[in-house]
Amino acid sequence: LRVHLLLPRAVAAGGPEVRSLRGSWRLRSGNGSVSLGAEVPGCVHTALLRRGLIQDPYYRFNDVMYRWISLDNWTYSRTFKTPFDVRKWQKVNLVFEGVDTVAQILLNNVTLGRTDNMFNRYSFDITSVIQEVNFVEVRFLSAVSYAAEQSRCHKAHSIPPACPPPVQKGECHVNFIRKEQCSFSWDWGPSFPTQGIWKDVRIEAYNLYHLIYFSLTPFFEKSAQQWHLEVESVFDVVSSKPVAGLVTVIIPKLQTQQTFSVKLQPGEGSIVLLVNINKSSDVEAWWPNGHGKQTGYNMTTTFVMEAGYQIEKFSKVYFRTVELVQEPIPGSPGLSFYFRINGRPIFIKGSNWIPADSFQDRVTYDTLRLLLKSAADANMNALRVWGGGVYEQDEFYDICDEIGIMIWQDFMFACALYPTDQSYLESVRAEVSHQVRRLKSHPSIILWSGNNENEAAIATNWFSIPPADIGVYVQDYITLYVKNIREIVLSEDRSRPFVASSPTNGLESVKEGWLSQNPYDTHYGDTHFYDYSNDCWNWTMYPKTRFASEYGFQSWPSFSTIEKVTSPEDWSYTSNFSLHRQHHEGGNFQMLEEVGRHFKLPKSPDPVKKFKDMIYLTQVMQAQCIKTETEFYRFSQSEIIKGEGHTMGALYWQLNDIWQAPSWASLEYGGKWKLLHYFAQNFFAPLLPVAYEDKGILHIYGISDLHVDHKLTLKVVVHSWSSLEPVCTLAKEGVTVKAQSAVPVYNESISDLLERCRNCTRKSCVVTFCLVGEEGLQSPTNHHFLSSLKDAVGLEKTHLSVSINHAKLLYLVLLILLSSWQMFCLADSSVCQYEVMLVHLSVECIIVSSISSSSKSLPSSKGSALHNSDYFLIVGKCQSPEQAHEASVL
Repeated sequence: LRVHLLLPRAVAAGGPEVRSLRGSWRLRSGNGSVSLGAEVPGCVHTALLRRGLIQDPYYRFNDVMYRWISLDNWTYSRTFKTPFDVRKWQKVNLVFEGVDTVAQILLNNVTLGRTDNMFNRYSFDITSVIQEVNFVEVRFLSAVSYAAEQSRCHKAHSIPPACPPPVQKGECHVNFIRKEQCSFSWDWGPSFPTQGIWKDVRIEAYNLYHLIYFSLTPFFEKSAQQWHLEVESVFDVVSSKPVAGLVTVIIPKLQTQQTFSVKLQPGEGSIVLLVNINKSSDVEAWWPNGHGKQTGYNMTTTFVMEAGYQIEKFSKVYFRTVELVQEPIPGSPGLSFYFRINGRPIFIKGSNWIPADSFQDRVTYDTLRLLLKSAADANMNALRVWGGGVYEQDEFYDICDEIGIMIWQDFMFACALYPTDQSYLESVRAEVSHQVRRLKSHPSIILWSGNNENEAAIATNWFSIPPADIGVYVQDYITLYVKNIREIVLSEDRSRPFVASSPTNGLESVKEGWLSQNPYDTHYGDTHFYDYSNDCWNWTMYPKTRFASEYGFQSWPSFSTIEKVTSPEDWSYTSNFSLHRQHHEGGNFQMLEEVGRHFKLPKSPDPVKKFKDMIYLTQVMQAQCIKTETEFYRFSQSEIIKGEGHTMGALYWQLNDIWQAPSWASLEYGGKWKLLHYFAQNFFAPLLPVAYEDKGILHIYGISDLHVDHKLTLKVVVHSWSSLEPVCTLAKEGVTVKAQSAVPVYNESISDLLERCRNCTRKSCVVTFCLVGEEGLQSPTNHHFLSSLKDAVGLEKTHLSVSINHAKLLYLVLLILLSSWQMFCLADSSVCQYEVMLVHLSVECIIVSSISSSSKSLPSSKGSALHNSDYFLIVGKCQSPEQAHEASVL
């Protein structure tokens, strides 16, 4: 359920005055030696960068070189004139939507208060302090110094971990500060503990009452077959007496209009109105991507009070229900763990979201839309907003509402234990209350989750706590996540489920006192799974879990992405830069080992070409590994084998990157698709055949997210590596693939298959297959390798050249799409060379984004937008500046 929160419009005299303090401020270092202009919202690092005082913080080793910035204490200040007569207003507030993080706030040299939580909204009463001309200061304390001091002062017991692993080059005691946890470093990101006013800041002046929060929550009453809408408004009432009035809610398209009598009591409080949607109206529900439309309805809420002014709110309201189903499964111990949206079970397909930049003021609407649209274009329907980052900006959730991306929303606690002293808990309670009130109107959010991996951290004793002391930490865990966070969530939002952690055993964890003995139990809840020491092509290594909420493999971003932040001396897999940028212990070696299992390692005498080839192979390895694992989870959804199965979710780690470095991401920093993301577009397709081999038998399953059964034809084609022509083809007709299920559709021994095809061996041939139905229904073509590709026989060097002459078009996108050639590329990077030659084009607008190169992938857009690939030639006759901009973005 989404709301565009507009500033209340004053219709009668006396409406609120709002003055934004965005824009130009002054910024100075602790000793005053550095002084410069700075933009708000913003942070110190980006201010220094814009003024040319530092290089790109992401360039080479600057994450370490610029550590001094985070260790200093910076001050933001500005002068402003009061644009109204203060005497006319009962209350004037200075409001900060986000302060990062520890600061003293002063107005006209009077201390208004202090901040210590990046995720809180702060409002300071300045009625008696504001003057005609004002001087505001925000004096920051280094987050690194503050966290260290908080840890030192915590006498009760140690709160591990003290510091990140040395390979991360990070700062210590991040669990003692309510700040983006990964800003002190992570195994995929740098240490940039920022300081700054990172969200909006403004002056608000009002009389009698002021609307602070406004939210809409739908409920469906099954017995009456009717939708209801809960409208909640939180007011600050400064009148000494109650204020009575009428509230009218109108949803024109649903022929719904209802008026309520209300009375606002002095102080801060809420009113909750229950709107009954007209039963004769046909309400279209909000559906996840791939399952229906994201229909929303315009709604107007008008507050007409006996005294004061009228408030009008214009909102977009969506209707959907969500259930987290945890119930017994026939033939299996444990409980299910899946989501039912609008009464329909949905297989969750997607990834995990991390902050898109170390510096949040650089994360624009366009940045978010590019990344989120890329997720939807890859047939994802969900993302997990991971608990070590930030609660994302409103636009993030707005976009998810619009394109049907469901959100598993963690609270911002990750991979650590946390203090539970009174001041810390009060700060957390304010944070949770604010964020739930801010976000609960979004239909995209389907789950609140208390933390990332902290149940597992205690249950499996990550931090080597002596058994005699573990009880203290268990009690801290329950105090923080159950008695505080969960309590507030349940009081603020009863429309969606809550789990205390991820991974968790769900109801079984609750039954065991909120901390299960084994949070990775495949019979309950969700699991996180990583294994870099075994063969990722071996599907038997993966857990047949109820829900896979984290899993993945690393790769390097493409050379064009790395090149922007390196110098030529860095272009080696073993350079100081390559070692420095890898924040996961042993990560570069693990990739090398995984690649070497199935691919020929680069041997070029040219060190730069060798580096590029290695980058490419890590992407191929990552794509094939995650393809294998994801397809395993998808074909496990409808079966129970030895008590395991009914897998109903696959969220790989991770979607996006925070900087240019080796990581688990499928989207590089800047939004470019890795090979994995192109693979994801196929392995998350709504209709997909999937193959695996067991004891010499080839099994093919038909997987469908479609809402009806389909009779299809399965086409199995065997190719020789030495030819693009099929060796033999099998068409199995009348294959029934049931709606929203995974069913076996074919099995045959490999030896029989090869004998039938003749002249084929495991090393010389490869199997492809697809499902075809009526009216253009067709799955992607999938593949199954019969041997390691380094052992493939028959591969030849391939050269491809394309030329275009006298093209006169309105809009043309030429894609190089040769699926068999793609498989050659998978086998050996040296095989794939192509050139694109631009001869002559008679068009008004030309965008060319193609270079002679070794191909990293042969992408398939499937009608979607193109994504910053080096491997497209794009030619367009642009009809407008907007279209030209779109072409240039592509």
